[in-house]
Amino acid sequence: MPSEKLIFAGVGDISGQVRGKGFPVAERAARFRDGVGWTPTNVQITCFDTIAPSPYGALGDLILRPAPETEVEVDLGAGVHFVLSNVEHPDGRPWECCLRTMASLAVADLEARTGLTVRSAFEHEFTLKGDADAGRSYSLRGFQSGKLLGETLMGALRQAGLSPDSFLREYGERQYEVTVDPAEGVAAADQAIILRELAHAAAAACGEAISFTPIVSPEGVGHGVHVHMSLQQTDGAPATYDAAGPSQFSAPAGAFVAGVLKYVGAFAAITAPSAISYTRLTPHRWSAAFNNLGYRDREAAVRICPVTGRDEVAKARQFHFEFRAADAAANPHLLLAVLIRAGLQGIEEGLKPPVPTEEDLSLLSPEELANRGLLRLPATLEEALEKLEADKAVRSWLPPGFVDVYLAHKRGEIAYLGGKPEDEIFTAYAKAY
Repeated sequence: MPSEKLIFAGVGDISGQVRGKGFPVAERAARFRDGVGWTPTNVQITCFDTIAPSPYGALGDLILRPAPETEVEVDLGAGVHFVLSNVEHPDGRPWECCLRTMASLAVADLEARTGLTVRSAFEHEFTLKGDADAGRSYSLRGFQSGKLLGETLMGALRQAGLSPDSFLREYGERQYEVTVDPAEGVAAADQAIILRELAHAAAAACGEAISFTPIVSPEGVGHGVHVHMSLQQTDGAPATYDAAGPSQFSAPAGAFVAGVLKYVGAFAAITAPSAISYTRLTPHRWSAAFNNLGYRDREAAVRICPVTGRDEVAKARQFHFEFRAADAAANPHLLLAVLIRAGLQGIEEGLKPPVPTEEDLSLLSPEELANRGLLRLPATLEEALEKLEADKAVRSWLPPGFVDVYLAHKRGEIAYLGGKPEDEIFTAYAKAY
């Protein structure tokens, strides 16, 4: 039968989904030049495909402007061809709710104010849907069960220009982890979106289905998106490590981490933005529950990662930290933007990194936590949104009016869940992601 190949121009949105429009590949040059029409209120489409209250209503027009460096074309049976986009006004001005632009501006501001850039990688976990397979954590049999998907996904990532790092059977039932090599600036967030979309496409090609939902059930293991980060100078020289610095952080890296930890409670609604994200962000789930720094501690909000290098040059090249209070309900561009903004705020405030914790913080009293400058992260999405709404510093990092749009979006998501039983809520998120 006759057919014409299509390419999809999409944008990662507030809900963590990629939405956009397809057009004939024959029109690629014209569409890449002129863009694709878009609607402002689309920003308020929730992960459940409801529309949250919108300040734009039925008015206005926008353009999806493809970013050629993000174009992906892989085989996977019927073929997958898409490109990520920036959102602009018809006259070419960036739209105030374009998340990729927010990430790009954060990267640019960090470099302009400090002479530093960020190198990062997003580590993803997901569930392969199907019958339970208890007893297979990290096992060869568990690995073999997902091997076809893993090899298909790794091949797709390689074909898309990413550098696959690892694929493993994780701890939870039918849970797997996939990682890629780090990238500089906004490209790391681009990679995160591309990885998620190719993972879904690879699963479909293998006759499987997966979910990046933040947590499968109240009793289950969560799916984190751990953001590994390091600072470097514009010439590529590493700038995170100082053997004589506190916890071996350089002065700017220590201040960057301190800024992230100071403000994480106020921006958690952005990094962990679903109603079930806060079931994951509780003690003893290997996620994060407090605004603490940990040395190789997988329950710290920021973890200092190990290095294998023996000499100072190798250590400096490998030394980095990991932000753990995030999941795949978060848009990677917005997640990267707030982490950079928080780090930049810490640098400009001259903050010092806290002493790494070495105990179970859930056993400490509120008074003991407060004396050490430690805070419990929000316990619900509603609480997280209230903290975001009230924090002037975090609001100032983002374009005027955007936080109000974001709050309305997330409160619309919460409204959709109103009155639903817990199991139905978890199922709804598993389907959405």
